[in-house]
Amino acid sequence: MWCEQCKKRQATVHVTKVVNNHKTESHLCAVCAQEGGIDPGKELGFLFEPNFSFHNLLTGLLENEYGIQNEKLSPDPETAKKCPTCGLTFSDFRKIGLLGCANCYQLFGDLLNPLLRRVHGNITHTGKVPKRTGGKVRIKKEIQDLRRTLQDAIRREAYEEAAKIRDEIKAKEEKLTD
Repeated sequence: MWCEQCKKRQATVHVTKVVNNHKTESHLCAVCAQEGGIDPGKELGFLFEPNFSFHNLLTGLLENEYGIQNEKLSPDPETAKKCPTCGLTFSDFRKIGLLGCANCYQLFGDLLNPLLRRVHGNITHTGKVPKRTGGKVRIKKEIQDLRRTLQDAIRREAYEEAAKIRDEIKAKEEKLTD
C-alpha cells in the first residue's frame, strides 16, 4: 500500500481514529507521518526502536520480570567457564546472542535451559511425525499426551474421565507391543 500523502513510498504508519462513532483511516509513510507530527512510538506510549537487536531480546529474556538479573547470571565460576573448543564464555553469549560451537550447548546447558523454556515453552524438541510412516512413534506421542491429560484429570479430581483415559492408554500400549 502506498502513502496517501506523497504516493511515492510504502505506507508503514496506519492511523485509525474514531470520533463520534465516525471512523477515519490514514496510511502514511514514515517521512510523511513525521512531517505531520505523528511519531508511532510516542503515540503508542513507548519509544520506537528501529534497530532491533536479537541479542538484546535474549538479554531481556535472561533477566527476570523486575529487570534484576538472575543470580545465576551474575559473575560466578559457572558463568565464567570458557568453552574449550571455541573459547566463548556465557557473558560473551549474552553480549552477541550466538553460541560459538556445538560444545557450548553442553557446557552452558544449565544456563540455557531457563531461556529455552521461556522462549519455546519446553527444553525438549518433540518434532513432527510423518503421517505415512512412524506409526509407533505417533502412538508413543499419543500416549505421552494422554498421560499429561490423565494427570490433569487426576488433579481436577475427575476420576471417571481419568479411568477412561487410563483405559485408552492401556489400549495404545497394547498396540505398541503387537
